[in-house]
Amino acid sequence: MEVAMRQQTFSSVGFELHGKQTRRQRFLNEMDAIVPWRKLCRLIEPHYPKGNRGRPPIGIDRMLRIYFLQVWFNLSDPGVEDALYDSAAMRDFADIDLGREPAPDETTICKFRHLIEANGLGEKLFDAVNGHLSTKGIKVGTGSIMDATIIAAPSSTKNEDGKRDPEMHQTKKGNQWYFGLKAHIGVDSKAKIVHSVAATAANVHDSQVIEDILHGKETRVWGDSAYQGQREAILKAAPHAQDFTHHRGNRASALSDAEVAKNRTKSRVRAYVEHPFRILKCVFGFRKVCYRGIAKNLNRLQVSFALVNLYMKRRTLMRYATA
Repeated sequence: MEVAMRQQTFSSVGFELHGKQTRRQRFLNEMDAIVPWRKLCRLIEPHYPKGNRGRPPIGIDRMLRIYFLQVWFNLSDPGVEDALYDSAAMRDFADIDLGREPAPDETTICKFRHLIEANGLGEKLFDAVNGHLSTKGIKVGTGSIMDATIIAAPSSTKNEDGKRDPEMHQTKKGNQWYFGLKAHIGVDSKAKIVHSVAATAANVHDSQVIEDILHGKETRVWGDSAYQGQREAILKAAPHAQDFTHHRGNRASALSDAEVAKNRTKSRVRAYVEHPFRILKCVFGFRKVCYRGIAKNLNRLQVSFALVNLYMKRRTLMRYATA
């Protein structure tokens, strides 16, 4: 039985009569307006191929936009290539016209990602974004909140080596075992933006990286009960800081009503550190590591939290963009 072919209409060739701005389009329009593209491209330019021989390289701005699409939508190299062909909103964002040229292939996208990783540009992009926020009045102050979250890694050994990632590790939280890495962050208590990022294997205790997630100028430091008893480490990283970490009770010594009330007061401030983690995992979809090894995933986390900061402050930045 032959199936009749449906006749092509003008809507299939770009003459749609009906349309709606989707949430993806609205999100990409906002990011296009608030990301400091020129500043970030200037950071990458010294490391980018000049194209003196052969075919000229694709522009830095376009490749950076594609790289950010990977981070925002948690896409692999072939996944973002397919998405560029599948989504008109993504093509418009990356300034790709399929009538004139194809989208960059997965190999080109992979090489750009490796360039970012090999030259340590994740940290530079993170610092540049925070510097841009500072010029808009969103500055890091003297209060910091510390916390960490586990990012899962594949625990399967069904690969060429027959082994799990040797840099990841397993740890127990509550009654549940996890395998992966731990992302540690320091968040400003007033601006509510991430100012420091670190990554370790999942079995490393939160208190072991205090020096990496405090900037040193703090006068107040908040943390959950994992940081209890680490006053010396906090003072070593921030000599003038007051310790506002949570008290933790046990079977032998339960918390008094006054200590419970203090913890509740501290939690009102400490809760701000959970917002970047929610955006990282629930909005950007970064619930599992993307690559093998701590270094590559740290680079991804630094870029991710730079974009998390922009996302959290998008309404403030949009007022500047439309002024």
